[in-house]
Amino acid sequence: MSSTPPSPHPASGPAPRPARVRRLPLAGVLRPGKPSDIWFKPACSVVVANALPNLILLALGRLDLVMYTMAGSFCALYAHHLPYAARARALAWVVAGMSAGVAVALVTASLTGSAAVLVAVGAVLAAAQKTLCDATRIGPPGHLIFTFISSATLFAPQSLGQVPGHLALTLAGGAVAWLVGMAPALVRPHGPERRATARALRAAAAYAEVAEDADGTDAGAAAERARADAAGAVHAAWQSLLATGARGAEARRALARLVVRAEEALAHPATADPAALRSWAAGLRGTGAVPRPSDVRPGERDELLGVAAELAGPAVPLWRRLTPGSPLLPIALRTALGCALAGYGSLALGIGRPYWALVTAASLYQANVTLTWNRGVQRVVGNLVGVLAFAAIAPFAHLGHAELIVSCLALAFGAEALISRNYWLGSVCVTPMALLVTEFARFQQPGELILDRVVDTLVGAVLGVAAAVLVTNRRAADRIEEAVAAVERARERAEAGLAGTGGAVEPARRRLTAALVDLRAAADAAAGEWWQRALPEQRVIAAERAGHRTLAATVRRQSGRSGQGTRSGERAADAWEGARA
Repeated sequence: MSSTPPSPHPASGPAPRPARVRRLPLAGVLRPGKPSDIWFKPACSVVVANALPNLILLALGRLDLVMYTMAGSFCALYAHHLPYAARARALAWVVAGMSAGVAVALVTASLTGSAAVLVAVGAVLAAAQKTLCDATRIGPPGHLIFTFISSATLFAPQSLGQVPGHLALTLAGGAVAWLVGMAPALVRPHGPERRATARALRAAAAYAEVAEDADGTDAGAAAERARADAAGAVHAAWQSLLATGARGAEARRALARLVVRAEEALAHPATADPAALRSWAAGLRGTGAVPRPSDVRPGERDELLGVAAELAGPAVPLWRRLTPGSPLLPIALRTALGCALAGYGSLALGIGRPYWALVTAASLYQANVTLTWNRGVQRVVGNLVGVLAFAAIAPFAHLGHAELIVSCLALAFGAEALISRNYWLGSVCVTPMALLVTEFARFQQPGELILDRVVDTLVGAVLGVAAAVLVTNRRAADRIEEAVAAVERARERAEAGLAGTGGAVEPARRRLTAALVDLRAAADAAAGEWWQRALPEQRVIAAERAGHRTLAATVRRQSGRSGQGTRSGERAADAWEGARA
């Protein structure tokens, strides 16, 4: 292991303590938070995408096939944060990935009836799905839906002759999900970019307000967190604009100007106007004209050209995120081991549905042990309350197949409405929905299902957390060192641009912002590992402060340039669009 290089920005403070076991918290784990600002989009999409195939199968009297169409329909939960050009590609890959997982599960189920083999294949699939979803950064709900579908399919009796037909149903459901996910583009073609820009403006306004009052230690810590949140939101807004298609050039130019304002507030909060930032964010609701700042600055020419330069730059290939030194691999190992232990533990207890324990374990794994522990507590509480909800819903759902479909659709909507507030609240709806899905082929005794679900939940949670504790992630601290080095390199490039000895300033500033976002994510992930060597906390703080000072210097240079005012900004936007084309 390499020694930690000396910090170029030493900071005073007590020497770091040696590696120690960190306590796993309980306080605040079940506290509800604010809902996502787009919770209704996946909620409505999954209802529509499931309702159409379900009603067709109901009319045909083949609700026993719902599991296969549902596999494709659940793809409608993904990619709602992406601009529509990028969403079209992402949803196609989601459908392809879901179909691949279902195909592997169908073929395996048709070739063997050994529960031990099926659990092993399910664990490997879960680890692969977790790794690919994290590597591609597909976003919520991540690997969980893939694992739920493929694990359930593994334990559904199959023959090789049935595989093509069942896989075709999954693809048909996926096609419906793709159409549902893309349909809003007909009404609000730039909705995702507008929302991302509004988030950046609101986050920058919040940071400007907190920074103004940051006198004490607690206030200073709040300002640091607000700055990190604002940096992430600004970075996400630029990424959203970079992912747009060729249509709507004028709207993109207007949104880019607003993101510039958010970036300026992040870099120099003392001169920011939080009220104006929030006013612009509010003006992005609906389909009206994008708000236009009264002072379109000449420096925006280089800003927009800097974005154009980024468009021409190479993207990081997926395989580079999956190299042997990738921080994703310890999480993948935890997932594979935890799912295998959970599945075999369920088999040892004689439970008829070991995939429930496997999926419970798969649902736990987050960026570190602390977050995994939190998710375990949330999962157990949510599932225990959820089986009580199932006991209340089952009499209505058992009235007929139409009532069963209505119950599942209502629970799917409720899950998406609640899960962004806290995972356990969403699990209260997910649990009865998962139990009802098993009844499309035939109605079953609620008591048996409830008992199996409770036991599998406890087995999966206990063994899943145990696997996370056993597989230590010593690479988390190494990742911090790499992230600090990346920030320092990006800062040096930006300072070289300021001195006139390097390349363009604006692309360098964007790379520095991205590096700072990655550093904060790496530091947060490492801080939550239960057993870890002493972390370079002072070095992280010094790198973040130096990086933000450099960002402020680039903004001051941009604001201080002379130019031709609004007309120059307009020509810059045209140049940006030309570079895109």
